[in-house]
Amino acid sequence: MASSDWLNIRGWMDSIIGWTLDKTHNLMPTSDIGLGPLGSINLQETFSSIQPGLHLFIFTSVMCTVVFATMMITLIVVPYIERKFIGRLMDRLGNTMSARSLWVGEGGVTAGEWWNSLPFGLGAPIGMVNRALNKNFGNDHHTKSVTRVGDRGYHGIWFLLPGFVAAVADFVKFNTKAHIVPEKADRLVFEVAPVIIISTTVMVYAFIPFGPHIWAANPELSLVFMMAIFGVAPLGVFFAGWASNNKYTLIGGMRSAAQLTAYEIPLLVTVLGIAVLSGSFNIIEIVDFQIQSSDTWNIFLMPLGAVLFIVTMIAEVERIPFDMPEAEAELVEGWWTEYGGIRWGLMFAVEMMRAYAACILFALFFLGGWELPFQDTLIALPLVGGLFAILSKMTPGIAILLIKAYLMFALFVWIRASLHRIRTDQILEFGWRYLLPLSMLNLALAMIMRVALWDGAWPFWLAPVVTLTSFAIFVVLAIDEDKEALENSNRIYHTQTLDKAYPGRRE
Repeated sequence: MASSDWLNIRGWMDSIIGWTLDKTHNLMPTSDIGLGPLGSINLQETFSSIQPGLHLFIFTSVMCTVVFATMMITLIVVPYIERKFIGRLMDRLGNTMSARSLWVGEGGVTAGEWWNSLPFGLGAPIGMVNRALNKNFGNDHHTKSVTRVGDRGYHGIWFLLPGFVAAVADFVKFNTKAHIVPEKADRLVFEVAPVIIISTTVMVYAFIPFGPHIWAANPELSLVFMMAIFGVAPLGVFFAGWASNNKYTLIGGMRSAAQLTAYEIPLLVTVLGIAVLSGSFNIIEIVDFQIQSSDTWNIFLMPLGAVLFIVTMIAEVERIPFDMPEAEAELVEGWWTEYGGIRWGLMFAVEMMRAYAACILFALFFLGGWELPFQDTLIALPLVGGLFAILSKMTPGIAILLIKAYLMFALFVWIRASLHRIRTDQILEFGWRYLLPLSMLNLALAMIMRVALWDGAWPFWLAPVVTLTSFAIFVVLAIDEDKEALENSNRIYHTQTLDKAYPGRRE
């Protein structure tokens, strides 16, 4: 039986649509209606014949809308995490623009009392609200130094989420900019490329469940369909780079194609290992396998697979340190240099969508999806176990899944702040020489565990042994230094120096 929780949106929608169609059916006349030479028709019987198909069409449309709305609403948090967390990692506050800017302005600049220009006195209530907001949440503060700054966007009013409203401001800015096509660009491909990138990225979410009852499509091979669609968007990147008729965009598109080839194969092999270990190509069944059958999250059985999935996904969504197709320091803005306005804004949003999808997929594949951490163990505890049982029943699966996804995205931001961009040849070398063999090893280990050790349950020693062994190997590799490689400087990262910088050193 599939996992479940009280937030049964699919069940609710199915019941509401079914009830509505049944009422519509009952309101129709039961007698035949004459159509002259065409004979007669019974509306109720005719409606009965099409009701199942109509029910399926409306239900599917509604669930697609629900999933899309869920994705767009929850995605708003992602750029907020990006700005604020990387700001903290860099010892900065990050963007401090908050909703207060709507009534106090930004940097002391406002649009004046614009509401007085509205006809028929419509601006009077707006002015009243503005004055009330300035009185209670304006620049005046009991600390004189705060008042002197003139913009308390960050100070003291935490519930206005400073930096959050900047995403809305960016969207308005992009939406109002003009769209310009380069004179010698291939106009058809130039216009089609963003459609390919945006549409395929949105289609990925059709197969991603946000909870046990929040999904749009769930075919038996949902994992295969989703990964196939996931790999189409980088082709749109190549088309956009080529069609722009710009040497910088062309280089970015070529880098994207090469990077796609080097990392798509290890990614698919890693995902195949997940399917082998879980015994299914269905995403929901993979989650249910961790929660019910295995009773162990895949990250404790496949730590190598988890690392490979993170690395290949970062390369797939072209984030630092694998953002060579965009490399603004040397390619202006990479493959999307010639795009502007809403197209640039939507493609930037798509980059966030793809990274967000990668984080959700990691939570589904390796972190038990919508299961609370150590849920069964906590429920089994004496005295407090009942409290944890109530908590697990009250918490909807989507909340648990989103928290895990947001934490994974914070890891993506941490990696961005910690690692430098590597060269194209290093990206290709890393993909072909390291990730591909390791993904094959991960697949072999998954096959061995599934065939030799799975008999309806895992041996009790398997997860601790695999986890501890992997951690020990990681520690050994982390402290290992190849003196000859350092002297020859032929490691995959080339920014290290043998001469340390000490305080007071002048040369």
